[in-house]
Amino acid sequence: MNEYSNIKTPAYVCEESLLEKNLQLLGYVQKESGAKIILALKGFAMWSTFSLVSKYLRGCTASGLYEAKLAREEFCKYNKNAEVHTYSPAFKEDEIDEIANISDHIVFNSPAQLKRFASRVKEINPTIEISLRLNPEVSSSPVDIYNPCGLYSRLGTTVANLDESIVSLLDGLNFHALCEQDVDALEAVLTAFEEKFSPYIKNLKYINFGGGHHITKKGYDVAKLIRIIKNFKSKYDVDVYFEPGEAVGWETGFLIATVLDTFTNGMNVAILDTSAEAHMPDTLAMPYRAEVRGAGAAGEKKYTYRLGGNTCLAGDIMGDYSFDKPLQIGDKIIFEDQIHYTFVKNTTFNGIKLPSLMIKRSSGELELVKEFGYEDYKRRLS
Repeated sequence: MNEYSNIKTPAYVCEESLLEKNLQLLGYVQKESGAKIILALKGFAMWSTFSLVSKYLRGCTASGLYEAKLAREEFCKYNKNAEVHTYSPAFKEDEIDEIANISDHIVFNSPAQLKRFASRVKEINPTIEISLRLNPEVSSSPVDIYNPCGLYSRLGTTVANLDESIVSLLDGLNFHALCEQDVDALEAVLTAFEEKFSPYIKNLKYINFGGGHHITKKGYDVAKLIRIIKNFKSKYDVDVYFEPGEAVGWETGFLIATVLDTFTNGMNVAILDTSAEAHMPDTLAMPYRAEVRGAGAAGEKKYTYRLGGNTCLAGDIMGDYSFDKPLQIGDKIIFEDQIHYTFVKNTTFNGIKLPSLMIKRSSGELELVKEFGYEDYKRRLS
């Protein structure tokens, strides 16, 4: 902990060596399978690392205009051949032209959007490739909030709404049905996808398997994934894309906070200078328990504390953790694995300070990439 004792908190610290380890594995999957892996910016958009990420991945997938601009400006400057794929549940009239101009692939969510904008984007960018997101209606996503194939889903087109006249406008098809899941979950979804949509694949250039593939998690069956990809490519003679977000940022760094106060109200409570609501939103939405370095479950070690955020939301609580020693004001608390789906979702609720962004270089040097202040809060208001 001593090496982080002087960090001004709160701060996210991305460890470059761990990020590259993930990228090397993803690069291996690309090489062995022939698949193309692109970065989902919705999960990991730390563009100060793109000089490294661009050495391994083929491009970025964006969820709208701003992410597409970030990909074009900050990823493509390191790799001129990088691809920008842009998807939205519904494109806006006043943004579609700019999106078409800066994207290599555009992915529509519905036949109505496809028919409305397909010819227009082709006029603007004749080389753009057009895809449609499909809903295979099968998913084993762990919670409903992250299930894109749930009942009455707004994401993707079902087979009942697809026909040859629609497919004739396409270069590719996309599906996304997973959330931090293993290769067996992919296999189940792919079986359903083929049963429903295989007749439409024959004249296409590619199929995008979406994100949610937990490729870099310990125990993931990478060999099986490679076999599945190679078999699919051979069977249909198409390119295969993957667009992971969490698999890129998985276990590549942490969020560090400082204890501001401790007191007792039926149990020991510690208030930190961070927030589950504003800075660790998935811990409340998923929900899941973030690991704290050096801590145990409640009651496991001698001193148990409820760790709470520094906002007025009653439920702004990280959880109950135990420690070998009593917590003191000024102690640092490290929440592990807080690089993916964290700072991309941050808010300034209650005017709480956004955590700084830092990189721990492979050399061991700690580099402050960006620090946020009052103006970042004020600019979001009027």
